Amino acid sequence: MNINKLISHYFEGVPAPEIFTFDAECINAECNALIAELLKINDIELSVVQSFNYCLYEVLDNVLTHSGKKSGVLLSRFSTEKQQIQVLVADDGIGIHQSLTENDTYKHLTEAETLQHVILDKVTDGKGMGFGLYTTKNLITFAGGLLVIASGEHQLTYEGQQSIVSEIKRVEGAIVFMAVNTNREINANDVVDNRTDCAADFNETFLEDDDLDNLW
Repeated sequence: MNINKLISHYFEGVPAPEIFTFDAECINAECNALIAELLKINDIELSVVQSFNYCLYEVLDNVLTHSGKKSGVLLSRFSTEKQQIQVLVADDGIGIHQSLTENDTYKHLTEAETLQHVILDKVTDGKGMGFGLYTTKNLITFAGGLLVIASGEHQLTYEGQQSIVSEIKRVEGAIVFMAVNTNREINANDVVDNRTDCAADFNETFLEDDDLDNLW
């Protein structure tokens, strides 16, 4: 995996993203550390961070659950110029097509079609719920921004509630890049279809009692 190539392709301008390696032992710590840094930045809508926290963990966990690898790479930064949280999660595992088509329901799909399916609800290889990339797509829908999913010789780009699949130079494993706008208040629980109270869970984990009082 060529980290410098990923940075030059997905992260324009400055600052350079921070680089983390995560596995099952540190996935929670890495996710929480990134969220803690975001909470220090002024003018980020809390509702965006609440739902982003949920989606980020799901995308990281996808690597450990579906890629066949025990670790992945996380690149992250906050772009003051664009008012965006920008993160990239990558692995050099089996790839989305091989993973999803382990489920007989999707065995007939082409590589391009699997990318179109993974942002739909309850689409999974059978090892998970099929909810992570679906909620990430929802986050982009509500907050605005960009979602890119690349694997094999195809890439899905989701922006403005429209998705396009195009051919690319082959990449090993899978890449998920999201640039989430942070200046629009949203309902965090709408991102997860109100199946869980991710806003309350976030507040309990990351905010002190005084911070919670200030929300009201």
